Amino acid sequence: MKNIARLAVAIVFVAAVAPAASRTSHTADRPTFLGAFKNWSAYTRGTGDLRVCYALSEPKSKEPARAKRDPTYFLINDWPQRRSKAEAEIVPGYQYRDGSTVTVQVGSAKFAFFTKNEANAGGAWVLNPSDEDRLLGAMRNGSTAVVAGTSRRGTLTRDTYDLSGISDALDRIHQSCGM
Repeated sequence: MKNIARLAVAIVFVAAVAPAASRTSHTADRPTFLGAFKNWSAYTRGTGDLRVCYALSEPKSKEPARAKRDPTYFLINDWPQRRSKAEAEIVPGYQYRDGSTVTVQVGSAKFAFFTKNEANAGGAWVLNPSDEDRLLGAMRNGSTAVVAGTSRRGTLTRDTYDLSGISDALDRIHQSCGM
């Protein structure tokens, strides 16, 4: 049941945060930039029970390079109201193949993510919540994270994220959300 609740909130987050990050208007729900930390940026959005803090990065390389995709991100989210710290999320820029899993590899450590499509967007979250701490530890100590997934059309994608700056970005979001 906890995973279903996490999934529902994460879907709302993807639908709300990703478009909000690209808005140029000055609206009340616009994210607040907390800082840039090498290849990672930190933001906060919302107030009270709706407050979320997140760090995100775009991949340094995407394979296949010519695949048509929307913006692609690796996010780490803090949800203070839910007492949920450092939830990892993948925004691939396409819909995933139904029932597929995503693999995130940091060094020799591999992590499985479950996928969910909502509207025209896909998202992926850590399959086993007990792996979250291990994933974040590997990311803080690693140099790259490689995300492999399969699109609804069957295209295998491989995105490589540079982890430089992730520790400072995570420290900043945890500080901002009091976690």
